[in-house]
Amino acid sequence: MKQEEEELIHNTTSSSEDSNPCPICLGPIVQDSYLDKCLHKFCYNCIVHWTKVVTSKHSYKLSSVKCPLCKMENFSVIHGFDGSSFQHYYINQNFENGGFILTKAHKYRLQCYYTEPGFVGDIFKVSRYWKSFKYLQPNCWLQSWLKREIQALIQEEDVEVIMHHILGVINSFMRRNDQYSRSRTPEAKEEEFQALISDAARPFLAARTERFVNEMELFLASGLNIEAYDAVYKQRLGWSAPGVTSETTGGLSEQRPIIPYLYIFDEDSDGTD
Repeated sequence: MKQEEEELIHNTTSSSEDSNPCPICLGPIVQDSYLDKCLHKFCYNCIVHWTKVVTSKHSYKLSSVKCPLCKMENFSVIHGFDGSSFQHYYINQNFENGGFILTKAHKYRLQCYYTEPGFVGDIFKVSRYWKSFKYLQPNCWLQSWLKREIQALIQEEDVEVIMHHILGVINSFMRRNDQYSRSRTPEAKEEEFQALISDAARPFLAARTERFVNEMELFLASGLNIEAYDAVYKQRLGWSAPGVTSETTGGLSEQRPIIPYLYIFDEDSDGTD
């Protein structure tokens, strides 16, 4: 898959000497840079300055901004393509008074959101989770998983209010279905769950809401604690995961993800686990 990934990156990264000027300064593009969702191209300094201007107009930290051309929500600026990797400038990463510093665990979770949907769906069977009534079993790791997930997605440290809001919706759903667990089909219960969590999370996660709900279902369906879940997911990503052998996931270590505009986070990029 590596050759296909490089071809995809090459196709979206044309020379800055082409005839298309920077949409912001209207001059030749200096240091090709792209918004991570829509892939519109700008000068690096122009688009970074533009994101700072937009975010400075709000009294709270934004985790995304709308593209000045297409209005799609974007979470970072991709730049510094060297033929094999990118760098990301995250929206508001240099916020005054000190921004939230992403740990390796947060960066790994963000990486997961650039894989194709269903990337580990063959390992963690969501349909079986609903059909076997496993959703009625409490998950003691869900709160910690939610906290880390939301922190990674909105790049804020204090997410307690959001986390407890979503947990409250989940617990209410579980109590209601505990009483009427056999009166509705598993498909109907899953659909209701997805709709409720989406409505609760969308004001905070915007364009990443649907994928967030899917990732939550995968974690719940796994039945694993966070460490074991991460180890399986990282092995599928092709990352080294100490303590996990090929037998653990059925020899999945050689499969590689299809990740558009890929940037593998440097394991030494920070000193926090």
